[in-house]
Amino acid sequence: MKALHMVGFILLVVGGLNWGLVGLATLVGNGANWNVVNLIAGYIGGAQTEAVIYVLVGLSAVWMLVGHKKDCRTCSM
Repeated sequence: MKALHMVGFILLVVGGLNWGLVGLATLVGNGANWNVVNLIAGYIGGAQTEAVIYVLVGLSAVWMLVGHKKDCRTCSM
């Protein structure tokens, strides 16, 4: 379970950073594409790969929401 917790946490961080960068690019408004998932998926396999990454990030968020308190040392104190 620790490995699944770590993978979920990493995907959650990647998703959060990605959305933060997308938001910053929108606020800056210079037409920059700061969508990291889109850039990585473009090299790997296109739109379907990007969709799979987004689904994994979403599932990670649900997993962390449901199991975080049980798995986290700081929250269980």
